[in-house]
Amino acid sequence: MTDTEIALRTDGVSKRYRKGWALRDCTLTLPAGGVIALVGPNGAGKTTLLRLIVGLLAPSTGTVEVLGHDVTASTPQTLSRIGFLAQDHPLYKRFTVAEMLRFGRACNLRFDQGLAERRLAKLGIPLDRRAGSLSGGQQAQVALALALAKRPDLLVLDEPVASLDPLAEDGVTVLFSSHVVHELERVCDHLVVLNHGRVTLTGDIDTLLAEHRLLVGPRTATDLDRAGAVVEAVHSDRHTTLLVRDGGIPAAPGWQAQPVGLEDLVLAYLRRPSEPGAAVPSEVAA
Repeated sequence: MTDTEIALRTDGVSKRYRKGWALRDCTLTLPAGGVIALVGPNGAGKTTLLRLIVGLLAPSTGTVEVLGHDVTASTPQTLSRIGFLAQDHPLYKRFTVAEMLRFGRACNLRFDQGLAERRLAKLGIPLDRRAGSLSGGQQAQVALALALAKRPDLLVLDEPVASLDPLAEDGVTVLFSSHVVHELERVCDHLVVLNHGRVTLTGDIDTLLAEHRLLVGPRTATDLDRAGAVVEAVHSDRHTTLLVRDGGIPAAPGWQAQPVGLEDLVLAYLRRPSEPGAAVPSEVAA
């Protein structure tokens, strides 16, 4: 990818808090355009990574480049190209929605108030209501409208509750964190799986699904380190199911190859231990 095709690049990024490391050796190159999911359980380091990306935190080690610029040295012009919506979608509760929009216009270089007003009108959210009197879902939509009205090139969302479907149509690169995986394939183009503070899987979703498959056959003590291809092995009394990444490994006699769904793929990587490269057999009932 050329620099103009890259939304985010991190190189060896780690973040340490007083109690320990929240993120370790995170190296990513994420494409511009489309919707990117950052997936992992609570405590995986997702929020820390997002706050590093938008410049709210500085890395303990490594570098973060957004839209070709080092975030820690970014100018107001560069930061204006990044929109961020925190998980608690903070608003000034005593402000009316209209006052929130005027505040947003005063604080941002290229704020499109008309865009925000049209979006809120479509959702039936009145401008004269105080933010604190809105429902939780309406508050989330107001916060999202404010973020979109910045006309960002990169929109970063921490555990969004609003629908992501219309966002890809706005031509903005969307990076959002989630611990829910069942709708990712419908919404997203690119995937990053984060667990134990480390990136365990990243790539274009269609490519990742094509690279992985399930091999089902008689229960076996198959070498789990064979070419490093086995992601997970699940054994029942009579059968073994291997999730492998190397699609070039032929299925042995008596074995069947099957495609893997995105949810099963993500969950398999999340079940892996914190030590990179290790695979753990799982015992399940027959």
